[in-house]
Amino acid sequence: MSGVARFLSPQAHSFTRVPTSHPQGAVLSSWKAVWVVLSDDGLDFYKKKADSSPKGMIPLKGATLTCPCQDFPKRPLVFKISASKNQEHFFQATHLEDREMWVKDIKRTITCLQAGKKFARKSTRRSIRLPDTVNLSDLYLQMKDQESGVKEQKLEKEKRIFNHCFTGSTVIDWLISKAKARNRQEGLMLATGLLNEGFLQPAGDLSKGAAEGGAESVLLDQPDALYYFADSGFFCEGYSSDEDTIVKEEFRGAIVKQGCLLKQGHRRKNWKVRKFILRDDPAYIHYYDPGKGEINPLGSIHLRGSVVTAVEHIPDAKKHDVEGNLFEIITSDDTHYFLQAATAEERKEWIRSIHTVAKSGK
Repeated sequence: MSGVARFLSPQAHSFTRVPTSHPQGAVLSSWKAVWVVLSDDGLDFYKKKADSSPKGMIPLKGATLTCPCQDFPKRPLVFKISASKNQEHFFQATHLEDREMWVKDIKRTITCLQAGKKFARKSTRRSIRLPDTVNLSDLYLQMKDQESGVKEQKLEKEKRIFNHCFTGSTVIDWLISKAKARNRQEGLMLATGLLNEGFLQPAGDLSKGAAEGGAESVLLDQPDALYYFADSGFFCEGYSSDEDTIVKEEFRGAIVKQGCLLKQGHRRKNWKVRKFILRDDPAYIHYYDPGKGEINPLGSIHLRGSVVTAVEHIPDAKKHDVEGNLFEIITSDDTHYFLQAATAEERKEWIRSIHTVAKSGK
C-alpha cells in the first residue's frame, strides 16, 4: 500500500527538525503544504504550523530509509521511508544539504529505536562540558540578529556558490567580540554545542566531514569551513558547464528573499507548490518546480511598478481550495498573480519584501 509523499524544507529547533513540507497524495498526486516534526520515535505532520494536534504520524520503529530513491529517478532529492504494514512514504528536499540533513537524523532515529534507545542531542552539554548557565537557544537568537549578529554572505568554494552562509572562523570571531567566549578554545566549545544541537548546519565537504566523521560533531575554526543557520534561506548553486554563458539580465539582481509558496495557475486555476526567488535591481521574482532545482524557472514576474496586497478571498476559487494567508501581485501590465504563504507572518514578510523591491528596483 502506498502512502503519501512530502516535500521537505527543514529548519532545526532544539532536539527536533521542524520543516515546512508538501505532501503528495497517493490518489490525486498533488502537492500540499504540511508542517512536519521529527520526534524521537516518528514523524508527526500537521496541516498548519499553528495546529495543536497532528494530522497524522509515521512511526519509525522497524522502518527503513532508502536514499537515493529509484521510484522517482528524475527527482534526485527524493528519499523513501518504508514503515510497518508495507506503507511507503516519499520525501523530497529543496536542495542536497536539506536531504542529507534529514536522511542523517532519520537514520539515527531508526538506529536508536532498534537498539531500544531514544534519539536526542541531549548529550551535547555533557560531552563538551558546557556550563549550566549557557543558554544555546538565546545565543542562537543573538547570532541571528540582523544588526549585531553573524553576517550571512555569498561565498564561493569547491566550484560552488553558497548563499546565506558564513565561515567557522567568523563564528568564533563573533563569539569573542561579543564577550560570549574568552578565547578561541571557549568559542569553539560553544560553536560545537550549537552545531550538535542543530542550530548551525555544515555546508561544503570540509565542514560536513568534521560534523559527520566522529561520534560528536565538531565545528572547524577555519576560513574554508562553511556553515549556515538552520532556519535561514541557505541554498547552493553549481557552476554552468559553459563558463562563457552570459547570465540573463533578470538574474543579475541580488537575492532578497526565497522560499516556497502556493501559486494559483492562470489556466486551470489549480494550486501548486512553487519555490520563489525574489531579486532586486532588476526587480524580478522567479518561480521553480521545487523538485527540479533552480536551473530553469517555470516563469518570472517583473516587479517594477507592481502592486502587492493581502487578500481574504480569491475570484474563481472554491472556498475549500485555499484558506488564509493569501496575497496578490498585480504587475504594471495588469497581470494578476495569487499566492498563499504558510503563515500570516510569512505573508507579511513576502508582501514587505516584494513591495520594497517593486518600488526601488529597475
